[in-house]
Parts: sequence; C-alpha cells; structure tokens
Amino acid sequence: MKVYDAAAIRNVAFVGHGGCGKTQLVSTMLFVAGAVNRLGKVDDGTTVTDFDEEEIARKHTLSSSLAHAEWQQTKINIIDTPGFANFLSDARSALRVAEAAAVVVDAVAGVEVQTEKLWAEAAALNLPRIVVVNRLERERASLERTLESLHRDCAREIVPIQLPLGTERDFAGVVDLVRMKALRFEPDTGKMTEGEIPADLADQATKAREELLEMVAEADETLMESFFAEGTLTQEQLVSGLRTATVAGRIFPLVCTSGLHALGIQPLFDALVSYVPSPAERGFQAVDADGADASIKAADGSPYSAFVWKTIADPFAGRITMLRVVAGTLKSDATVCNVSRDAASERLGHLLVLQGKTQTHVPELKAGDLGAVAKLKDTHTNDVIAEKGTKFRFAPIKFPEPVLAYAIEPKSRGDEDKISTSMHRLEEEDPSIKYMRDPQTNELLLAGQGQLHIEVTVAKLKRRFSVEVNLKPPRIPYRETITMATEAHGRHKKQTGGHGQFGDCKIKVEPLPRGSNFEFVDDIFGGSIPRQFVPAVEKGIQDARMRGFLAGYPMVDFRATVFDGSFHPVDSNELSFKMAGSLAFKDAMSRARPTILEPIMQVEVYAPSDFAGDLMGDLNGRRGRIAGMDTRGTMTVIRAQVPMSEMLTYEQHLTSATGGRGTYHMEYSHYEEVPQMLQAKIISSSKLAHGHEHAEAS
Repeated sequence: MKVYDAAAIRNVAFVGHGGCGKTQLVSTMLFVAGAVNRLGKVDDGTTVTDFDEEEIARKHTLSSSLAHAEWQQTKINIIDTPGFANFLSDARSALRVAEAAAVVVDAVAGVEVQTEKLWAEAAALNLPRIVVVNRLERERASLERTLESLHRDCAREIVPIQLPLGTERDFAGVVDLVRMKALRFEPDTGKMTEGEIPADLADQATKAREELLEMVAEADETLMESFFAEGTLTQEQLVSGLRTATVAGRIFPLVCTSGLHALGIQPLFDALVSYVPSPAERGFQAVDADGADASIKAADGSPYSAFVWKTIADPFAGRITMLRVVAGTLKSDATVCNVSRDAASERLGHLLVLQGKTQTHVPELKAGDLGAVAKLKDTHTNDVIAEKGTKFRFAPIKFPEPVLAYAIEPKSRGDEDKISTSMHRLEEEDPSIKYMRDPQTNELLLAGQGQLHIEVTVAKLKRRFSVEVNLKPPRIPYRETITMATEAHGRHKKQTGGHGQFGDCKIKVEPLPRGSNFEFVDDIFGGSIPRQFVPAVEKGIQDARMRGFLAGYPMVDFRATVFDGSFHPVDSNELSFKMAGSLAFKDAMSRARPTILEPIMQVEVYAPSDFAGDLMGDLNGRRGRIAGMDTRGTMTVIRAQVPMSEMLTYEQHLTSATGGRGTYHMEYSHYEEVPQMLQAKIISSSKLAHGHEHAEAS
C-alpha cells in the first residue's frame, strides 16, 4: 500500500450527538471514494467502522475506529467516534490526534447536547471545524432551522458554502456557493453531475454567496480592504481566504449531505482536502523538558516520535496499539523506545493501517499519519514512543472518573481468575472504566460512566472472553469524616510468656477541607516514640480509617498528628505501635463527631420543554438543587446537582415520564454531608449487610 507524506494527509475526527448519522456517512464516503466495494448500512450491520458485535446489535458506535480513503492524491484518515454521553471520552481521544473535526449535525434535530459538548472540546484544542448538516432527506429536515441552532449554540462564524437542492425527500444535490454550480447526485450510487443553478434558487444562492464573501473578508484585514475597495473578492481571494480563515478557526464552513443516500459526498471530500490543514502545516501539541507548551512539526527527517491514543483488546490478535506518528518515520520490524516507561524497548513487528477491523501491512508510517501495531508488550494509551533521551512529552488524554459502580460476581466459580485478566484487558482499551475489589465488603466492583457503559462492558466480557457475570445493584461510595478536632490516646499492651507487646501513642485529629483525603504528621520530639515505629502508627491509623467508624466507609478529609507516646525497650515493635495507632483512631472518633458524606452528581437532563416543570419537580424531590435551565428550540436542558443515591432509578423514570424522548448525563461533582435523618438508615443497612457477610463467612 502507498505511503503518504505529511503534506498529503488529512486527519479528521467525525464527531456529533449519538444518532446523527456519522457512521453511515463515513461508510458512504468510503464507498464513494472506492476504498470499499459495497455500500455498508448501519441497519444491516455492514458498515466498515461499526464492526464490534455489540455495536452491530445496538446499531450505535461505542468506540472510536479508524478508516481511510484517497481523494485527489490525498490520504484522508477518518476517525468515526461515539456520540453517546457514556462513551464521549473516546471522541475526546480522537480529537487529540486529528487536525480538524467534522461536526455532524442532524438536519431535523439540529444542535443537541453532545454536539455542543464536542464543539467545546474541539474549540479547547483550537481545532479547525467543518460542519456537516446530514440526513437532509428526512421529513422535517431544515437547513435554515439547523443553522439557527448552530449560530445560537455553537458559533456565529458557521457559514454555509453550499445550499441544498430540494427539501426533505426531494433533496437531490447541493449548490456550490464557492464555484456557483449546481451538483446533482444519483441516489445510493452517489454518481455526480454538474450543471447550472436552477432559476428559482439563483437569488437565494447569490445572497448566500455574498454573505460568504463578507465573512471571508472580515476574517482578514487585507481582504477586508480589497472588499471595501472593489465591493467583492476575486475567485482566487475567496478560495485562499476561506482556507486561511478555516485553518485559523475564524470561519467554520458548512456542507450539506445525506449519508444514507450518498448525496453531497464528493463536495464533502473536496472541502476536507481544500480547507483542513495537513499535519505539515499544524504542529502537534507537546510539553518540553521545562514543562512549557511546545509544538512538534511533522517532518520526515526528524527523529521518530509517536503518541499512543487508543488500545484495542483483541482476543485473537492480542493488544492492538493505535498511534499517531508525530515526527520522523516508523519502520516495520524496528526496535523502538517507550520513553514513558523508563525507556523500555519494544519491537514493532508489522505496521498496520486500519480500515475498520481490516488490517493492511505497510513498510513504514511517515510523520503525521495514523496507524497501528499489534502485540506490543508494555505500551499503553498515552505512552510516547520516541528516540532514547527525548525530552519532550505529549500531554496525556484525560479520562473521566467513573460515576457509577456495580458489584459483579462470576456465574461460575472457575471464572473468577478469568474476570481479572479479561477486565485488565478491557481497562487498557477503555481507561474510563475501573475494576477493583471493595476493601470493606471484599466484593468485585465494576465502575463506569453510567448504566449503559457498564452493560456494554459486561457484554464485551461475555462475547470476547466468554466470561459471564451477574450485576448487583450499584454501590454508593459513601465516605465518613469528622467535624471536630480532638486528642486521643491508644495503648496496646499484651503480656505473654517471653517477650510481650507494648505500643503507646497520643494523636490529635482535626478536620480538613473537602477533597483533602488524609494527612499524617509526625510531631514527635525527644524520642518518646522511636523513629522506626512512627510509620507503624500511621499504618494503624490508615488501616482503621479505611474500615470507617460509623458505617464501614473510609474516613476522609482529616489530619492525624502523632505528638507523644511511650515505648518499652524490649516489648515494643512495629505491630504493637500499629495496634496503638488503630486504638488511638477509635478513641478519637468517639469524640470527633463523625458524620457521613455522599457523592453529589452534576446532572444534565435534555427533554422536550413540555416536560420541564414535572422533571424539575422530580429532581427537587430527589434532594436536587436546580442550577439552571436553557431552552433549545422545542427542547429544554436542566442542570442540577443531585445526590448519587437518588439517581440510581432515574433512567427508568425519565424514559417513562417523557415517553423515551428525554436523555440525561451525570458526572461526579463533590462530596457533601448526608442529612442527619438519613444517616441512621445508611448505618443500619450497612450493619445489616456486614452482618450477612459475617454470617455467610462463618
């Protein structure tokens, strides 16, 4: 397969709200460009980029995947990304390695919640954006209404470079406002014919072109002067000015498509080649040895460096590492250095370019290209592969903390070991899930971004690794803390035959601000406790605080200072002082007025405005605090802070209350004290649960 230089590459992430037609659009693009020989359909489960069994079954993208097509001697790397809130971290990863975002918007729904979030993500990375108004063949599709929502919720600088020919089911092509031509397409084959603009659209097209000329002129002072002097811009000035403004993020061109019927695909490709910068033009963001921001140019002659942006856990091929070559050239069968892991050396084996799940071997990957390599031993997402001694690093992709945890248990006893290894593989693939053992109950916990995220992970366990598990109701990660400072004393003394045990310490505990976790301070003077035993006191307090005091939840946000004690020259040892630390902690808790904290979630509900009043009343009933409300056309976004314990059944309630038309997303915000009237209930149910566990254990 041909190898491309940086100047002939375009890396584009297709992002947008779930269900706006990204995957179908990408599948059609690959067909029209001749990269695949049949038009894959989402409904048939035959698209290139949704190849996972779970994606095919649910008809939704759950993980970013890579494809490529050649257009006008340019390689266009396309990353198809998920649009559901639970899986947005994958879309964020894709934006990090792209030179531009193609923001896909449904022509019926207009801007939706995730459209807005992903627009903001791309803006934070200063990425050029092209807006693709898709599904224009649908009933009630409207460019005018969609553009209105884009100007309101995304940016005023979004400007159409096309108008649709026909509306709804009569949508048949586009008017190209840059060249002032009408482009018609044969449905499903995408065959294009060029002609003159129909007379009934001529005035509208002229007006839209004038608006485009004004926007391009406003983005550049020289062009502005020329525009005022001549009253217009030359064709050459328009094309070069539009490109410059798009690359600089001052204008966001808008194109019109129907991914399902292959309409408007060739002009979309033309726009990507013309207006998206190549990796040679746009440096890759890095951090130098001093921690200052730097930019690495995609030059073939430079020393090699690559950034790992995603890992796939394949049960047959093992670990597939997806990377972006930032500078230099990577060659197959070369030995490279992972500078993120103490310069561990890795042998690359075959370098791959991916077309969905199809892998093609290439001899080398040049700067700016996206590719993959299989079976690296110790290279993970966010790692940097570069020549030994390389000082710069790439800022890691930040993955969100899990918001919901379920206890899981294997359906068959023999699967317990398999769960651990399989979950470790899935954690590598999706760092936004966490798998751990609860130190209080000893249960296995699976934590993720929401119920759908966890269900998909459990389905992957079954399909890929033949491990079946039962999900138990979500556990609320309560915490305990103190509200008052106090001093305490712990003495452990045991006399048996021979050496006894003796440890004695005095501690002071005091509350710390929320989010401080735990601090230990050694304030021993004069050797009242020998230096070697002070860490044992800390270990005793640490162990005791993790077991909690009121309801068995970890004690956080306090400082423990050991300031005095005594020892026995023969009987004192580490174990004795560990016991003394634990006893001092329990003594302190009896007077420090402990209380229980609960996680508060930042919740966003998106539903038709007719339901807004009832939904706000329901959130108030769940002890929520409404933070704000925005109206988006016929929809309303409600933002609130609600305790996690009140949100466990919210999905079912929202579905029934809105007839399935409402969606929501929540993420962890902070911890707050549980109202006293509810604390007793938490304590008693915790004791009941621990009682059952002890009974089962015995």
